[in-house]
Amino acid sequence: MKQEIVELLLQALETEMGGVQVYQTALQCAVNKDLKEEWEKYLEQTTHHVEVVQELCGALGIDAEKETPGREVVRHIGESLVKAIEMAKKAGDPKAAEIVACECVVLAETKDHLNWELISQLGKESKTKDANAMEQAADEVEDQEDEHLYHTRGWARELWISSFGMKAVLPPPEEQKKVKTAIGAARAQQARDSMRKG
Repeated sequence: MKQEIVELLLQALETEMGGVQVYQTALQCAVNKDLKEEWEKYLEQTTHHVEVVQELCGALGIDAEKETPGREVVRHIGESLVKAIEMAKKAGDPKAAEIVACECVVLAETKDHLNWELISQLGKESKTKDANAMEQAADEVEDQEDEHLYHTRGWARELWISSFGMKAVLPPPEEQKKVKTAIGAARAQQARDSMRKG
């Protein structure tokens, strides 16, 4: 198997493991009840995603414990996001900490989303015997990853808007409309003005 594919899968595993820590820490900052419920669901899903990548590594004969420079970087980024959330929490403004937690989740989920997009692409276009295993793993996880990214990005936007003293749409349109695509997220964001007035 190509070294780059092994690298991607090990980074994907590390991203999911870091995601568990990011969600655990972010949950400590969730002030909004709906956001807390959403993140509890995402934490459970992300914990399962760790298992999915571990199983995928096993099926492809990849040592899930193998360290690579890229994996170390991903771990460092995840740990930095956790520290950023903890820093915001210590500052003593719960609503500001909630926004920081949201932004950190968005950053973590952006990498996660890219990983699964690439795994899906490999599964669909690769001519290797391992393509089917990658495609099946991506099919299981990809919709949830879309939701994690687009919904939390909507939460971050609306929490910021609320912090300005403006009328926010909470839960955000992305959640209300159950968005799972970039096009859906753009449409939900466009619809927010009418939802805000309604």
